[in-house]
Amino acid sequence: MDAFLSQYIDPYYLRIMILIGINLILVLGLNIITGVTGQLSMGHAGFMSLGAYTSAILSVQFGTPFVVSLLAGAMVAVVFGFVIGIPTLRLEGDYLAMVTIGFAEIVRVFFLNFKPGGKAVGLSGIPQETNFALVWVLVIIIIYFNYRLLNSRTGRALFAIREDEIAAESSGINISKLKVMAFVIGAFLGGLGGGLYAHYMYYISPQDFGFMKSIELLNMVVLGGMGSIPGAILGTTVLTLAPELLRVVAEYRLLFYGALLVILMIFRPNGLLGDVRWYDIRQRLFKRHQSERG
Repeated sequence: MDAFLSQYIDPYYLRIMILIGINLILVLGLNIITGVTGQLSMGHAGFMSLGAYTSAILSVQFGTPFVVSLLAGAMVAVVFGFVIGIPTLRLEGDYLAMVTIGFAEIVRVFFLNFKPGGKAVGLSGIPQETNFALVWVLVIIIIYFNYRLLNSRTGRALFAIREDEIAAESSGINISKLKVMAFVIGAFLGGLGGGLYAHYMYYISPQDFGFMKSIELLNMVVLGGMGSIPGAILGTTVLTLAPELLRVVAEYRLLFYGALLVILMIFRPNGLLGDVRWYDIRQRLFKRHQSERG
């Protein structure tokens, strides 16, 4: 598929579109944890690395079929998402952030010393099974299920937890169950994105999943708008393209990111599309259509 598309699209642009799709899968998972439920997770790269290494090791060393490897990586991330989700139920804000950072660093250091994963050298020779069609079909499916979730009773309960846990619990919402569920869904998408990344890049190393990767993903959620699917798409697209557009001034990239977030917090504290959801867009289009007909 990629070979066919490369006849009409520059391979460089095709690569960027694939990376946008992979990042979007990761960000949609983090958006459920942080944007929707309000749990500040700064270790999403940990789930990504678990999915990447598990699927890559199964493919390289055991010859496991790609789909099986991909799902296995996502399920390993789910197990750790569940394990991390339970003890963090009583944590919030800075304390939760510290725990998730610690989790991601433990995972990274583990892979630095994990012989089947190549230790600090990394793992190479991963078959390139990830392609444009697969990534974007998965993106469309995940966006659809995200939309259904956020516009369901469960989704409204998740938003209620973000706004006020005490009020949500007094309304009969099982906040413990839903917070763990948010971590599990986010971890699954993180592991899935990691597996796709590993099978696209040929080579992975622990340095690919460091603290700055988690911050980059969190910035995508914050920039687009917390809890907004259109916002996640916009934030992911902008911050995936930004490093490519700023290659000529690579040493100033972090300065640009910092300035962008400061400006955003001043003028749009909810993110660029923080108040926009698919449901709102559909309602506005419907009202416009009705007024035109009237």
